[in-house]
Amino acid sequence: MKKLVITLLTGLALMLAWVNPAYADDYLRVGMEAAYAPFNWTQDDDSNGAVQIEGTNQYANGYDVQIAKKIAEKLGKKPLVVKTTWNGLIPALTSKKIDIIVAGMSPTEERRKEIVFSNSYYRSQPVIVVRKDSDYANAKSLADFKGTKLTSQQGVYLYDLIDQIDGASKETAMGDFAQMRQALEAGVIDGYISERPEALTAEDANSIFKMVNLDPGFKTSDEEVTTAVGMRKDDIRIDEVNTAIAEISSEQQVALMDEMIKSQPLESDTEEETPNFFQQMLGIVQNNGSQFLRGAGITLLISIIGTVVGTGIGLLIGVYRTAPQAKTKALAFFQKLFGWFLNAYIEIFRGTPMIVQSMVIYYGTAQAFGIDIDRTLAAIFIVSINTGAYMSEIVRGGIFAVDKGQFEAATALGMNHSQTMRKVVLPQVIRNILPATGNEFVVNIKDTSVLNVISVVELYFAGNTVATQTYQYFQTFTVIAIIYFVLTFTVTRILRYVERRLDTDTYTTGANQMQTEVVK
Repeated sequence: MKKLVITLLTGLALMLAWVNPAYADDYLRVGMEAAYAPFNWTQDDDSNGAVQIEGTNQYANGYDVQIAKKIAEKLGKKPLVVKTTWNGLIPALTSKKIDIIVAGMSPTEERRKEIVFSNSYYRSQPVIVVRKDSDYANAKSLADFKGTKLTSQQGVYLYDLIDQIDGASKETAMGDFAQMRQALEAGVIDGYISERPEALTAEDANSIFKMVNLDPGFKTSDEEVTTAVGMRKDDIRIDEVNTAIAEISSEQQVALMDEMIKSQPLESDTEEETPNFFQQMLGIVQNNGSQFLRGAGITLLISIIGTVVGTGIGLLIGVYRTAPQAKTKALAFFQKLFGWFLNAYIEIFRGTPMIVQSMVIYYGTAQAFGIDIDRTLAAIFIVSINTGAYMSEIVRGGIFAVDKGQFEAATALGMNHSQTMRKVVLPQVIRNILPATGNEFVVNIKDTSVLNVISVVELYFAGNTVATQTYQYFQTFTVIAIIYFVLTFTVTRILRYVERRLDTDTYTTGANQMQTEVVK
């Protein structure tokens, strides 16, 4: 137990060493998805003026990236892309995880309540992307889409445009355009509403997609079709940003967008040689194996440390909650008060999803207290305290499963509660809860996928990046599923082996003790 406590305290000290107030440096941290070509995408090198993505050896490029470079130059900073999910962009900005948002975002009235926007740096046009072999490939007007199943990205004005199509089924909004393309290719939806540059990219990347221009088209407001840079309300650099944007004429904007459309990395999609499904999977692994390995490594790192620390938390809480009541009234009061705190911790973290906890802890601590935590450390902390809440109940059940006679015997021998737990109870508890601990480990491996909301580059995040690069969604996610299965299957087999060894050791120890008693 002493070693466990020392380990936990050391880990806590290391965590605190990583925590520091949000700060400004020579970099302009630019938030974007890096998955919305040609506005922004992810690539493996710095070709064509790409910018490094924070915390990775990858780069971001696209129209947004080139605009961000011009803004950074005007501000005397170096651009650094912080890859962030769409729904996490505004929380990341207000919590000072990023300095500006350059992600094709429209300055809507709802967003203006939280942040301020620069002048427009691009005007777009909403279109519909469908399958080329569908009945809607030759549609000319909104009326032709009656009875279709349509969707768009969550949190953008494009999704609300579906209401203008009489008789269309408004499907659930999706997290990003990668999910929409996958759903369209699979036939789950009939089309999705996008902007012209993205639709052209999808059409060029995959011959099965087709962009449909409509006349008459959607009715939009000026603020909906413009894109602007998002900034915090207290950021005094808004005038400098507007000056940088004003130096880019409308003709230069069009030329830059055309250049980015031509520069974006697209998988060849020729009809001369179409590899089968398994060949495509093999090609994805060969070309992107390093990304999958790094993602799997981060997943294992977070899940292993989270499970070990969480189990330690569970053991400490379990021991504390089974301790006898203090004899003095003051100590008994504080003991009961701390017990209420532990109960609240357990109920809160068992009763809320980890994805919500991630958003609150990572962005909330920075926004409320001005504290900036490394995202990988934040991920370990989130998984650890979440696991601790579950393990505390598992440990409590394991302690209650120990025969009461052993507690009475230990008391008769003069042992106090701490000695009884350390020498008699916990060795049995650890063995009894090992299967449940292993199950929690497997769950943590899979649940790390939700940490993509705070931009942790774990296996799912890395795989989703590959999917947006290759446009081979089903093939890529099949590879990811196989990797997850290999990880969980291997862990399960290792834990089963440990259980058998513990059973053998326990039997041998018991037999030796019986022989000793007989000799005596």
